[in-house]
Amino acid sequence: MWWQDVTSIASELTAYQSPPSASAGPCLVVCDEQDRPVRPAILYGIEMRATAEIEELTHRYGADEVLERCATPITSQAVGPKALWARRREPEAWARARRWYDSSSFIVRRLTGEYVIDHHTASQCEPLYDIQARQWHKPWYDDIFGDLPAPRLARSTEIVGTVTAAAAAAIGLAEGTPVCAGTVDARAEAFSAGVRDPGDLMLMYGSTMFFVQVLRDLARHSQLWNRAGVGPDSYCLAAGMATSGSLTSWVQELAGNVPFETLVREAAQIPAGSDALLLLPYFAGERTPVFDPDARGVVAGLTLRHGRGHLFRAVYEGIAFGIRQILGLLDTEANPVRRLVAVGGRTQGGLWTRIVSDVTGRRQEVPQVTIGASYGDALMAAIGSGLMPPATDWTRPGEIIEPDPAARSTYDPLFQQYTSLYQNTREQVHGLARLQRAGPAAPARPGSATAATGTE
Repeated sequence: MWWQDVTSIASELTAYQSPPSASAGPCLVVCDEQDRPVRPAILYGIEMRATAEIEELTHRYGADEVLERCATPITSQAVGPKALWARRREPEAWARARRWYDSSSFIVRRLTGEYVIDHHTASQCEPLYDIQARQWHKPWYDDIFGDLPAPRLARSTEIVGTVTAAAAAAIGLAEGTPVCAGTVDARAEAFSAGVRDPGDLMLMYGSTMFFVQVLRDLARHSQLWNRAGVGPDSYCLAAGMATSGSLTSWVQELAGNVPFETLVREAAQIPAGSDALLLLPYFAGERTPVFDPDARGVVAGLTLRHGRGHLFRAVYEGIAFGIRQILGLLDTEANPVRRLVAVGGRTQGGLWTRIVSDVTGRRQEVPQVTIGASYGDALMAAIGSGLMPPATDWTRPGEIIEPDPAARSTYDPLFQQYTSLYQNTREQVHGLARLQRAGPAAPARPGSATAATGTE
């Protein structure tokens, strides 16, 4: 599927320029000797099947030792427990496995024949990668992957091979075209937005919400993901919420698919705080900061006077409270957040970004060009091939969103309620999650997606 998508897009673009390609990650696709997948790919942190393996590996290696070596705990985002799940639960498929890939490394293999993965993506494969040593940790790698060889490691901007004759025929590029290792979409998008210096932070508005902060020094954190950066010897912190823009689509569907602009207009007419309607946006479990696949959405304070405009605004505000909570973890004395850059299609229109600034008290910069990860991939390719100096930044300043200080008196008390709501309802929603798993499968809503997609 990934390769067909790349060849289809390339056939449309090669008349104009070489097509950069971004990838969601970290993912796991296990392939046979001919690089045919032996099972469907397992997606990143929104895919939470390996919860038992997460607990087992954390206990086996020790939480403190994992944090020391990987600088982050083993969570649903990590590749390691997913691999162990596949190896144990699907032994017949695993017996045919000869190599494994992330989405970007799979495409690199098809283009060049090289078995390689970039350091940033490898650092999302806890507990396989030693982030300080910048190499695979062989004892834990062998314990989880057995005889499957590890891909060699490369920097994201490093040329790792050239387009083969077979790939050239399929994709329309010239044989011998250099190919860089690339990386996952969120880090490429941060690169595209000029998030390059310590203290820079990207906030990506999409179907999920994602954060990438460039660090001055390596930091270990039990509620965040520490990653190798794009540049040599660089690091970044990352965080992700399981739902954001997908929740607004859910409300739109509940409201009978009224125009999105109508919902935004109605929400804009509702006062800050949505008349004390509070929403916990854990509708697909949650990644940062609770890492709880059994977390569930909660709507608190609902009354007969609340309408769909209140609910839509409460979604925006609930996500903004989650952003504020995560920013509180990211912003430390050792690695302060100095600049917040907002990217993604959901930055358009203004209301959501204004609410986020008002809730968090943070100034946001929205670049003129927010093409996304493909823009960052193109810049990495230009740097890697020597067409651009390493310090090249294509970002053009755009809108500046300043927080309204008057809104803090409304949002501060609600934020305190938000931070306690999960703990106060955790036992109940976990019980409901168990009932949901035990009950008959609910039919899919008309027009709903059958497979989750998104970022890192």
